[in-house]
Amino acid sequence: MKIKEIRDFSVDELEQKERGLIEELFKLRLRHATAQLDSPFVMRNIRKDVARIKTVLREREAGR
Repeated sequence: MKIKEIRDFSVDELEQKERGLIEELFKLRLRHATAQLDSPFVMRNIRKDVARIKTVLREREAGR
């Protein structure tokens, strides 16, 4: 997900996306632990998306 796409979402949408991505990351971690995950790069991309969302939420909270 690109940062421009993330900035277009409202705060509520961002919070929902963040929760969804964290849930998905949890499921992927379980699959990784049981050696059922094909590509660990998926986890990396989701972690980065969560970080981007948190950054935008923090910027909006600070009043930018």
